[in-house]
Amino acid sequence: MKDHFICLLNYDHYCNKQMIDLLLSTGLQGKAVDLMAHIFTAQEIWLSRCTQKPLGNIKLWAPGNAAALSDINDKNFKDWSNYINSLQSADFESIISYKNLSGVPFNDPLIDILSHVTNHGTHHRAQVGQLLKTINVELPATDYIHYIRTQKASILSTK
Repeated sequence: MKDHFICLLNYDHYCNKQMIDLLLSTGLQGKAVDLMAHIFTAQEIWLSRCTQKPLGNIKLWAPGNAAALSDINDKNFKDWSNYINSLQSADFESIISYKNLSGVPFNDPLIDILSHVTNHGTHHRAQVGQLLKTINVELPATDYIHYIRTQKASILSTK
């Protein structure tokens, strides 16, 4: 289970890098940058819920800063990697109790939260991709299966 989520985390990080590189090379600002920032803010919120650490004052939809996206992506990747690598097999079935940003309490299995974090990023990267297409940018292949076929071996070799 741990290897699967580490692989998903690497996929998410890899695809984020590709989209950030396109944003920086095209100079596209506004909604596209805000969506990437939203992905990273949501990652930080979910990690804080999983680790039961205080969140502080965080805005889920704050305006993004294109120049900061790469560093935030790398930091979140490192933090999530450390967290997932600290887990034992049984931990993936544990229930995480938290409140959403409106204060409503929830109890969700960690395995579902980890799946959600990756899917959430995929969803919003697709929105960024649509915005990039409006300025005629050719998008890279970011399908998970393409990633597995082309990148997984390099990740496994670093273990």
